[in-house]
Amino acid sequence: MAPSLLPRSPVALALSGLACAAALAAAVWFTLPDPRPLASKPPRTTALVEQRRREAQRARRPFHPRMTWVPLERISPRLVSAVLASEDARFFGHGPFDWDAIQLAAEQDWQERRFARGASTITQQLAKNLWFGTEKSLWRKGREALEAVKMERALRKRRILALYLNVAEWGDGVFGAEAGARARFGVSAAGLSTAQAAVMAAMLPAPRRCDLHHPSRWLKRRARHVLGILLESGRIGPAEAQAARAELDRILGAAPRAAAAAEPAPDDGPDEPPPDDDP
Repeated sequence: MAPSLLPRSPVALALSGLACAAALAAAVWFTLPDPRPLASKPPRTTALVEQRRREAQRARRPFHPRMTWVPLERISPRLVSAVLASEDARFFGHGPFDWDAIQLAAEQDWQERRFARGASTITQQLAKNLWFGTEKSLWRKGREALEAVKMERALRKRRILALYLNVAEWGDGVFGAEAGARARFGVSAAGLSTAQAAVMAAMLPAPRRCDLHHPSRWLKRRARHVLGILLESGRIGPAEAQAARAELDRILGAAPRAAAAAEPAPDDGPDEPPPDDDP
């Protein structure tokens, strides 16, 4: 007589599911790109550059990407600090993932019943830019997460930061801090002022939608918020912050009194961008 098939316990089902997930992750791991060559040489192109090229071809418009590699030492320390403040404040203190940021994002998403806040680290964003593009799918996010683990094992933190700053998108066909600084302000990445650095960091979530000739309230809020973080964290002093605020007014237009005083968080209301290609 054949043995009866008994229902499996919840614990057994959970363990079986974990085993299947681990097996899938292991299989995917070996198909992912090897980041080790990036320890000593920059990438020739990126998935995001090639995605933008295909988009331009479909739209039948020219595409001439600008991307000039510069070492981290030739990027303004103010831009480095501003990008970290804007994108991943605990970058040097966590691994591939920022679990505190993930928890905060989940809580905010639950409260607002929408995907209101991202929690991707700079390493995850770099993996996306280099190899996966901006396709919105769980498959891409899963591969991106595994690649971030690979990158953190293979590359030093400063190298990951240098790679990110050199391939991040800063406008239509503009990639990297050097090209971004020249396209936006006509200066080198090393020559950016504190205010210019705050603006460049502020536009990162949706750079192609940021027009400095007609800046949105969203960009103004974010730039002033980044500047406020730099002051609060001690990266800049009160005198430098005051001078930078005055320069921000020249770049983006004067802030309303309440905004200038309160340094509101960027979540206070959109008033344009994004979306660009988030998450």
